[in-house]
Amino acid sequence: MTETHATIPPGAPVFPPGRYGRRREPGRRRPVLLVLVVAVLLALLGLMATKLYSQYGDPTYNAEVITYTEVTDAQIVIQFRVRVPAGGSATCLLRARSHDGAEVGHEEVTVTARPGEQQVTTEHRLATTARPFIGEVLRCRPAA
Repeated sequence: MTETHATIPPGAPVFPPGRYGRRREPGRRRPVLLVLVVAVLLALLGLMATKLYSQYGDPTYNAEVITYTEVTDAQIVIQFRVRVPAGGSATCLLRARSHDGAEVGHEEVTVTARPGEQQVTTEHRLATTARPFIGEVLRCRPAA
């Protein structure tokens, strides 16, 4: 006849007492350690994202077209404003497009702010191969 224990649920393994050491209670975990590891990981990811954005983000070189005038079959004059770091300079890519959307002219222009100023307003005469419909500033980046 086999020995049955009233305190052991059916299907649970039966180990001889004292042979395998003390068994851990099920469900007992360390949630504080897990929360701490997750918090440190999130802080490191936030610091890395901030560093990469400050290094590769381009929030300071914003350009806007004020107006474009003197539209002829061979040119357009684009007046634009660029926000740069104080006293800095930027290289901007200007583009002219015809009425059907084809590019009829483009050129890179370097602009420099006066010492202490953060905005440069300038105009540039852009030569075109056909009559332009619109003048644009595609992008500005730090001057090389």
